[in-house]
Amino acid sequence: QVQLVESGGGLVQAGGSLRLSCVASGRTFSSYAMAWFRQAPEKEREFVAVISGSGSTTDYADSVKGRFTIFRDLDHNTVYLQMTSLKPEDTAVYSCAARYRANSRRSSAYDNWGQGTQVTVSS
Repeated sequence: QVQLVESGGGLVQAGGSLRLSCVASGRTFSSYAMAWFRQAPEKEREFVAVISGSGSTTDYADSVKGRFTIFRDLDHNTVYLQMTSLKPEDTAVYSCAARYRANSRRSSAYDNWGQGTQVTVSS
């Protein structure tokens, strides 16, 4: 199992940028795919991005492709989500999740979750 703690959320104007961080501890970090999901008020949780254990494979939701970048620092057991060109519809609680091995877009595939960090984008 992996323990996850997110940080970096905040309030930003449309068009601005934020970088979210997720620090992992527990089992071997490089063996786990790491993903970001988000959930806006009164909406279902949705997939944002995922990165493989090695960092060699990434996948993004169509809504964020070209604007968000996921990357990981294996030396510090940290996964990042660099968010640029933010839009009001990006407003949500962003959560980091981990699962053993393969990438997945399904929230149900993940066993480990952080507490979430709020991102608010004003128009």
